Amino acid sequence: MKMLWRLSREAIRYKTLYIVAILSTLGLTAVNLTAPKLLSRMTGIVERGVDEAGLSRIGALTAALVGLYLLRVLFRFLSNYLAHKAAWYLVGDLRTRTYDKLERMHLGYFHDKQTGDLMSRVVNDTRDFELLYAHMIPESITNLVTFLGVLIVLLTINAKLALITCAPIPLILVSGIVFSRKVRPYFRISQKKMGELNGKLQDNLSGIHEIQSFGREEYETDKVNERNFEHIRAMLQALKVGAIFHPSVEFISSLGTILVVGFGGYLAYRESLRVEDIVAFLLYLSLFYGPVTGLANLLESMQQSMAGAERVLAVLDTPCEIQDKPGAAPLEHVGGDIRFEHVSFSYNDSVPVLRDVSFHCEPGKMLALVGPTGVGKTTLTQLISRFYEPTSGAILIDGRNISDVTIESLRRNISPVLQDTFLFNGTIAENIGYAMPNASMEEIQSAAMAANIHEDIMAMPDGYETQVGERGLRLSGGQKQRVAIARAVLRRSPIIILDEATASVDVETEQQIQKAIAGIAGKRTIIAIAHRLSTIRNADKILVIEEGRVTEEGTHAELVALNGSYARMNRIQSAATGGIA
Repeated sequence: MKMLWRLSREAIRYKTLYIVAILSTLGLTAVNLTAPKLLSRMTGIVERGVDEAGLSRIGALTAALVGLYLLRVLFRFLSNYLAHKAAWYLVGDLRTRTYDKLERMHLGYFHDKQTGDLMSRVVNDTRDFELLYAHMIPESITNLVTFLGVLIVLLTINAKLALITCAPIPLILVSGIVFSRKVRPYFRISQKKMGELNGKLQDNLSGIHEIQSFGREEYETDKVNERNFEHIRAMLQALKVGAIFHPSVEFISSLGTILVVGFGGYLAYRESLRVEDIVAFLLYLSLFYGPVTGLANLLESMQQSMAGAERVLAVLDTPCEIQDKPGAAPLEHVGGDIRFEHVSFSYNDSVPVLRDVSFHCEPGKMLALVGPTGVGKTTLTQLISRFYEPTSGAILIDGRNISDVTIESLRRNISPVLQDTFLFNGTIAENIGYAMPNASMEEIQSAAMAANIHEDIMAMPDGYETQVGERGLRLSGGQKQRVAIARAVLRRSPIIILDEATASVDVETEQQIQKAIAGIAGKRTIIAIAHRLSTIRNADKILVIEEGRVTEEGTHAELVALNGSYARMNRIQSAATGGIA
């Protein structure tokens, strides 16, 4: 009931549509309750003998029935269509809200989540709300009102017979409660398995090149088949419980019909019940048990919808760990001065990633971070953009603690170029212009020139309208990196973060990327992570990070003269490349 109340609050935006749909449902119920009464009156007229006056009354009742049935068509249309309209608009809203919530979650939320499972929550689980709002709620109201209306009519015809009619109801209610408790866990498991199946499909389609390269097609097909049938088995378990429940309800309802027919026949034998009343009773009897069995049938769909709703609400109710503080002010007129003051960070309490890190990067300077893999370099840059919050210490930009400014304004002043460059499935111009949606083609081309990618683009058949494919698969690694640099340049952010921008390119492409970086050096504050020391030799300051701590700090020449960890890395890379790193 608590969840149903919560879900009803979600639908309040479409109350007008629902009110009209519910009123139409009530009108439909009234028509259904009135028609048998008119039919029983016609039966009574025929039973007593049809004269001229009786024929006239039959004609009037027939016309009334035609009018009622026409009203039933109208009410059913309004009830069905408006309820569906409201429900699908609600589904659309919930999909957008769920996606928007996911979009704003901190990065740590996604560490143990599968993309396919989250997609399933946004697309599949929200779709179940349509069942709830377009079918279950309107039909439940119809069934409840019909049941009460028929019960009142039956009580006016014959109270004893009406009470006998109600005898199976407690059994049906108890079986419905038992069914609900049994079936929902299976639907919950089914929804979870569907999310896992979507996750596996998403992983495999993204990694299709690796699957084919290593000849793992059959293995992955078996894995998908396993996930597929885990979902099917869970669904069949739920349907098995339903296959037992629904016939049981029909059997109990049939017992009620048998009791009514038997006792009604006895009353007719005793001449305490008229024939037309028996006819009316039998006509209303189908209307009486129809809602009861209908409510029982709706229980199955409701449990499925509730299982999906739980998964959607789990996303919507998850608190955003990183959000604006009350009174947070926008970060304006940024010069690019960055300062870390005794910053520590850990993803969980037992594994520290950064330990008491302090440094200062002046505006327009280039700060490089070097060190072994997994020591916290990328984490450090993500802290600057507040994708994570420090465990302790403070990060300041132009002297202002970034936790006191709005997230939107902070990230607007920072442009990242990541090692795993992501390009959207569109044109090169669209990907560069993603940083500034209103940018002109001249501005896009200017950014491409600054990133040393313009000539490559112009050599392509469609130039800036070249389609890059999903994740930029139609471009080389170096071209993708330079498109990403152009995107960062176009944004004109005072701070640029380069995370392994040359990690997976050849020497010639590295030189092109270095030219692109050199073109923006001195104009923006640059934080660069690099394994190739040749990329950051000209950095104004280099920090060596080991085991989450800054162990060395200085320029390239100073660190080589120090003859520590940096000098050792430089010697190793120099020997590997046959020259000076």
